[in-house]
Amino acid sequence: MMVKLTIIGRLNDGLPISQGPIYAAEDDDVTTIYKQHAELLLHEISTAALPPSATTILLHRHCFNYMVRNGICFITLCEASYPRRLAFYYLQDLQKEFDKVDPEFVQHVTEPYSFVKFDNVICNIRRQYIDTRTQANLSKLNANHKQELDVHTEQMSIVFERKRKSDLLERMMRAHKSTSPVWGSNTLQVIAVKWIPIAIIFIVVFILVTSLFF
Repeated sequence: MMVKLTIIGRLNDGLPISQGPIYAAEDDDVTTIYKQHAELLLHEISTAALPPSATTILLHRHCFNYMVRNGICFITLCEASYPRRLAFYYLQDLQKEFDKVDPEFVQHVTEPYSFVKFDNVICNIRRQYIDTRTQANLSKLNANHKQELDVHTEQMSIVFERKRKSDLLERMMRAHKSTSPVWGSNTLQVIAVKWIPIAIIFIVVFILVTSLFF
């Protein structure tokens, strides 16, 4: 049982700015897929397709846990057997350290995962949560253990399906606009502005000439 992946991202544009160490025992392709899933979740949260409240996303034998604080999203991937309460303690510890970072600096980050200095902070905090049986972690698990966590739960498959339908709708809207290049765009306005005055002049001249000869 352990924390396998951690990503911290900006909520206003969904940019991942920092990441923790990735569990080395995983296959590279599997690790890449999990990372892509985490980035997808960050994007969905930033576009309000997923709630900003604390949430667990179930994915086979794993689960993503995330929370949002002060415009920053903290996401971690754990084995499904990892205590969820402990996972959110981990995210809260990350948030407390991240609060020490200058907000102006965070907003000026432009490249994904370029806040490398905080990667070390993630690594140090993650190390504290690898073994769930340490006295510190057992104390966290036992504290308020009767109190239910206020955490929303959702299946990753539902997230995928919602994203698929959203993308399909967006493609249909773009296709509709592209099939009407004149009537569905500004082209008609350009044509009208250019040719209507000429047409009016032609009609007036035609009426004058007709009135003179008939």
